[in-house]
Amino acid sequence: MTDPSLDPVPFARAIAAQIGQLSQYLAQAPPREAAHILATVLDRDVGILGHVTHLMETGSRFAKHTSELGILPPEVWLAVGRAANELHSVGGDLDEHTDVLDALASTVAPAPSTTPKPVPSAMVVRRRR
Repeated sequence: MTDPSLDPVPFARAIAAQIGQLSQYLAQAPPREAAHILATVLDRDVGILGHVTHLMETGSRFAKHTSELGILPPEVWLAVGRAANELHSVGGDLDEHTDVLDALASTVAPAPSTTPKPVPSAMVVRRRR
């Protein structure tokens, strides 16, 4: 059951702010870490995209019910339902690529290449006459 002490609107805003922070972190992350973040976000079972899709499906059921009662116009229900369907479809398309992201995230970082130390050489000074 839901927590009665939780105010859902500030909770939703806090989640949105955290997703914004994650987006900023992703933009600056090294490739392996960015791939790991994306694979986690795109996971259909436990990732953000899967949960947002489920949230929109729940919103679609709410919109359908309130539309049938005449509270919301049917266009709202159709738009929310369409958004839920599109998210589900996009999630399916992206699910095909999460293995590649997981593979990149789990690869071992290459050892840093050792460059030879510079060897001192004689300094040549040229003068013009």
